[in-house]
Amino acid sequence: MNDFWYGLEKYIGGENMEKLQRIKIGIAGAGGLGSNCAFNLVRSGFKKFKIVDYDIVELSNLNRQFYFIDQIGMPKVEALKKNLERINPHLELETYQLKVNAENIMKLFDDCEVIVEAFDDVASKTLLAEKFFSSGKLVICASGLGGWGNTDEIKVRKVHSKFYVVGDMISEVGNQIPPMSPRVNIAAAKQADIVLDYIINNDV
Repeated sequence: MNDFWYGLEKYIGGENMEKLQRIKIGIAGAGGLGSNCAFNLVRSGFKKFKIVDYDIVELSNLNRQFYFIDQIGMPKVEALKKNLERINPHLELETYQLKVNAENIMKLFDDCEVIVEAFDDVASKTLLAEKFFSSGKLVICASGLGGWGNTDEIKVRKVHSKFYVVGDMISEVGNQIPPMSPRVNIAAAKQADIVLDYIINNDV
């Protein structure tokens, strides 16, 4: 426990704090979804993370991702680690700058009780969903969060007891539907809230 956790404990209690700190969360992708979901999870009291992303911070990321202009050119996982540790310096963070594929995905996230899918491309989203759908892990995916407006359409769909999808299932990011901070952040926050609610209310 440190000062950050003591400050949070008065809201959720010591027993819940202990539960949150036992859980290891895998975050697949450190872009708009992954970086924002991560800071929400850190602020909620989780401390064990494995974050995987191959990309670097670019100017076009700053409109919606949890990075800063002086981090341009840094690996996203490195920059995100620094930013999360400014919230809580005593996290247990594993970061990997590599691309997730069919050969490494199972090994990468095998030791995580929770997996947050935060990829940009459909193929990677599909790969993760197929690999972990019946894994017994809590999995939270996202689909449809591009553009702006109609934020009430960003909903949580419970596919089975440990598999959720967040989004409107329609507004995939593309040339005509750009990724913008409000809708991306809403989806990321919903992903984090599912994790928090599930861990607090279940024996894991």
